[in-house]
This record gives sequence, structure tokens and C-alpha cells, in this order.
Amino acid sequence: MKRLLTAITAATVTLVNLTACSGARLLEAFAPSEAVTVERGVVFDREHGLALDIYRPEGARNAPLVVFFWGGSWQTGDRSTYGFLGRTLASRGLVVVIPDYRTYPDARYPAFLHDSARAVAWAREHARDYGADPRRLSLMGHSAGAYNAAMLVSDGRYLEAAGGDRGWIAAWAGLAGPYDFLTLNDEMLERVFEPADPLESSQPINWVDAHVPPTLLVVSADDPVVDPRNTERLAGRLRQLGVPVELLRVENLRHVGVVISLSNVFPFDDQVLSTVSRFFHEVPGAKPARAMSE
Repeated sequence: MKRLLTAITAATVTLVNLTACSGARLLEAFAPSEAVTVERGVVFDREHGLALDIYRPEGARNAPLVVFFWGGSWQTGDRSTYGFLGRTLASRGLVVVIPDYRTYPDARYPAFLHDSARAVAWAREHARDYGADPRRLSLMGHSAGAYNAAMLVSDGRYLEAAGGDRGWIAAWAGLAGPYDFLTLNDEMLERVFEPADPLESSQPINWVDAHVPPTLLVVSADDPVVDPRNTERLAGRLRQLGVPVELLRVENLRHVGVVISLSNVFPFDDQVLSTVSRFFHEVPGAKPARAMSE
């Protein structure tokens, strides 16, 4: 079974990497479509031309709300690629918002974090319009998107600039994320993070504190793109701080397969999908914002 899973993962990853649009359509074709409502291209930031897509269960009422940030080394990516994720999680009772954020060379650190924070503020403000409970707002991301989510729950400046507060966030999940990746050994990443001063201030692991909400971290032991030790180190630091952390280690999914597993293409092995769905359903509403300053 593991060999079959590995083969399917490799084939799907290859398809997505080589033909992103058709690969994304294939993944979304496998995703549940009945009883799921989709609204695409809702503008949340007119100044920068940023929009988001919303996936929700039909008849949703006070459902958990998840804002998902996609990956791509802060240089590539598109929200439309993740329709499979939105549909699959919506079929499991979650309202999912997948926003744009600007990437290099149009933007560098920390612009994409401000974009992400504005998307979160929009999602919270409009949560009830889509059958979601704003008190059950959580964040999730894959790869660079996991970094964005980690920074928003750790460094309060970004949500504050968007008119919000870290206390809004009830929980967060990071999939195969870079949280502690200095030194930079990539010329392009050096350009992306050049504005950070000092560079250490760009690392989520240097911002986490006891106010980080309950955390789910998922990592594949054979990830060749983002060193799995990023996840291990972050989990260790959060536990030292007393933050509730659930760490899911998987095998044979590599890097992209971790997020593709949040689809309907692995019906015989849905460990990641089931864990993510259960995690967000179990998390209670966020604490009042004032608790963050106590």
C-alpha cells in the first residue's frame, strides 16, 4: 500500500509541476462538488488587485472558518490551483477562504504578510455572510503559505496593521513549512527577504510566544524542499512555551504531496485530511482580543 501511495503521489506531483493548470483541474475533478458552494474572485484589496475564493458547505451555520495560504517560495503560486483543497475541506464542514498575496518581484518581505493579514481581516468581517463563526477563525498554509500563517499568529504587527489582533485566531496548521531557515543559501530568497533588518526578524521561530494558538504541524520525513527539521524545531519551541502542539509526521509524501493529500485522490489513506479536519472542528472559539495583552 505504501508503494502504491508513493507512486500515485509521485505521478500527481509530476503532473501538477509540469502542467499546473490541467493538474489542478484534475485534482479538483476528484474533489466533492455536491453540497459545496463556491464563490470565486471576491476582491478584498482593490489597491493591489487582490481577490479570494470561498468554499463552503451548503446551509453552513456557525461553521469553523479556515483561511488557507498557498506556497511557492513567495515567487510563484495561484489561489485557483487549490480548488481541490477548498472543495474537500468544505465537504467536511469547514468554510475555506483562499486568498491572493503578492509575490516577488512585485513584492518582497514583508508585503506578502500584510496582504495575508488583510485577507484574514476580510474573512473575519464577512464570516457570517458565508455561514461561518468568526470566533472559530483559524489559519492554515503549505510551504511559504505555512510561513505566512506562522508569522501572523506569532508577530502581532501584521494583523494590527489590518485593524485586527492575534487574539482573533483560534488555531493554526502548518504543512511542510519553513519556520527557521537561516542562513539563506539562495540568491532569489536573499532578494525576497533583503528588507528584513535584522534578517533574524524574518523567522517565525524567533517570534513565537505563549500566546500562539493551538497548533497542528504536518511534515513528511522525506521532504527534499523544506528541511523537516524546521517543523521539529518549531514544535519543540512551542512546547517549551506551553502552546498545545500536535505534530503529525508522515512518510512518502515528500513536499507537494503533503498538501495534495488534502484532496480526494487518496481514499485509502486520508491520515492528513482526517487529522486536519478533526483539528479545526475540535478547536473552540478564540479568546477575546484583550487577553493577548494581559
